[in-house]
Amino acid sequence: MGRSIPKVLDDSEADALVEVFNTRYDSGLKNRCMVRLMLECGLRVSEVADLKRDDVDMMACQLVVREGKGGKDRQLWFPEGLQDLLGEWLARRPATEAGWMFPTRSGSRTNPRSIRRTVKTYAEKAGISWADDVSPHTLRHTFATRLLRRTGNIRLVQKALGHSDLSTTMIYTHIVDEELESAMKGG
Repeated sequence: MGRSIPKVLDDSEADALVEVFNTRYDSGLKNRCMVRLMLECGLRVSEVADLKRDDVDMMACQLVVREGKGGKDRQLWFPEGLQDLLGEWLARRPATEAGWMFPTRSGSRTNPRSIRRTVKTYAEKAGISWADDVSPHTLRHTFATRLLRRTGNIRLVQKALGHSDLSTTMIYTHIVDEELESAMKGG
């Protein structure tokens, strides 16, 4: 039995989700940063929770995922538009001995369950009709699909996602194939 094709956010849904956070509050700024990292870098929820301040190079717009799934490190880049937002977060984030990029108010590691709950709650607030099914992994799928559309290169998507086996990444070609079929049939 083949894997089901993952649902992804369209551009207006992704924009609505990012914009729904009120960044006047530290929690809103933190949440917008985490959501944008999942949407724009393809981070897994655990990778966001495990990210340390020292893993992010603000000058180079670069971050290192340490011991991602399969215990492998990978290097990623984030858009300059995210640089300013992350810089604002760094200026306001709570001090933490462990150096977490997105600590709780008390300085401990943010629980991935909390991030999942935040994504679902704010997907509803953003008016996404299928918000019950929106998860951090949906944001990762959205990133992968966008990257494949932009580059047409499945190997780049594989590297960005940290997949050791290309067959795991091939699921995203089906999304693009469906879009091609629809476009060619005039739908």
